[in-house]
Amino acid sequence: MEQLTIPKHIGIIMDGNGRWAKKRGLPRSDGHTAGAKLIKSIARRCNELGVKNLTVFAFSTENWARPQEEVSSIINLLRYYLKEIDKYVKENIRIRFIGDWSGFDQDIQDKMAKSEEASKNATGLVFSIALNYGGRAEITHAAKQIAQEVEEGKLAIEEITEQTLSDHMYTAGMPDVDLIIRPSGEYRLSNFLIWQSAYAEYVFMDDILWPDFKVKDLDRAIEEYSRRNRRFGGI
Repeated sequence: MEQLTIPKHIGIIMDGNGRWAKKRGLPRSDGHTAGAKLIKSIARRCNELGVKNLTVFAFSTENWARPQEEVSSIINLLRYYLKEIDKYVKENIRIRFIGDWSGFDQDIQDKMAKSEEASKNATGLVFSIALNYGGRAEITHAAKQIAQEVEEGKLAIEEITEQTLSDHMYTAGMPDVDLIIRPSGEYRLSNFLIWQSAYAEYVFMDDILWPDFKVKDLDRAIEEYSRRNRRFGGI
């Protein structure tokens, strides 16, 4: 592998589970199961490479509109994988969940909180899982928090900056996204990290669906990122 420029923060839109299953004559839930099995190997590889933050788009605010059977299978899959958090802790990976937790049953919220607490002292990769997440909803949530602080006299309007907004996002304390990867042939953000990705590089892969995504595909995306000239609006 060529000399790499390692992104500090990678975002992945895990797309194509349903199409992967359909191509094989399987239920869509089988695609989600296959896709979920890949996550640990990708997180481990990011940790090995020295990536500081990995954020994956697991369940969006819009996904609730899918058929109830599919939604239920995704939620049950989440319950199952929340039991696997100890394996991440052993590899010095910190787990975070971003999004609106209130949409989930209390037992899931409790497991999410327990997972974050158990891994809070990890010093390696910060692995964030976006659940019931939407970029516009996140910005709206931040704006409401800031408005509340202004109303309570804790913050003056003239003190509000871009950093103020960043500090009120679900990703507060994390660097902006450097690289966003999306397999499956779709060329859009789909409401994922829209504030944080203002200067992100995008690698869209139309030759692979998420359940077939491998460590070598992550390496391929980082190699492409390494060839980019990031000017951030400059020359």
